[in-house]
Amino acid sequence: MTFALVLFHDAASGTNPLVPEGELAALRALLAGVPGLTEALVFTPATAKDSYTDDGASPPLGMQLHFARLEELEAACAQGGALQGLTAALPSLAGTHATAQAFWRRTWAVPDPVPQVAAGALPCSFVVHYPGPAQDDNAWHAHYMHGHPPLFQRLPGIRGIEILTPVDWVSFLPHRKVRHLQRNRVMFDSPEALTAALQSPVRHELRADFHTFPPFEGGNYHFPMWTETVRP
Repeated sequence: MTFALVLFHDAASGTNPLVPEGELAALRALLAGVPGLTEALVFTPATAKDSYTDDGASPPLGMQLHFARLEELEAACAQGGALQGLTAALPSLAGTHATAQAFWRRTWAVPDPVPQVAAGALPCSFVVHYPGPAQDDNAWHAHYMHGHPPLFQRLPGIRGIEILTPVDWVSFLPHRKVRHLQRNRVMFDSPEALTAALQSPVRHELRADFHTFPPFEGGNYHFPMWTETVRP
């Protein structure tokens, strides 16, 4: 059972500045001390090529923070909570648009979940969000989770699959609260491995399944991101 808090910064100017390493180090130190946090994923921009989508440059920074209990997630987001230090830790992102949402995290098994990366290297995730809304959220999620994960499992080199669905929550973070219909993430060893999967025959099957989705609005957005794991 895992709740996930997802935060993303989108550059207001349309250009996505790289976060300096010193700020990333400060972010790691802050996250490592958040009470109740079991794991944090820190996303930074990568580049990969999809057969069907091109949503522009990846955001300068994203985070996915995992908690066992919703109350612990909300405590971190409370007035005086540990995550109130995020803005001070990331001065280079002042002026960017930042959003936050809480989710229930679902995972699916893959043949080999252990990334094969060189020392000092990071795996690469394809993070996707569907802003929504759907005509019927329940029918939409049921259809997606029935059809898409079995196809994800067949992507060459897949290392992880997760689907995030919204939960109601309380937050006093300065990030703008949003309620996207869904987020999902697949992980690979590298941007090259991700690109190979996105050019594979399974990708065409995923696209065909996409065209069977129940009615929804808002489109979808796909971004390749380097994925660093930070643990307390």
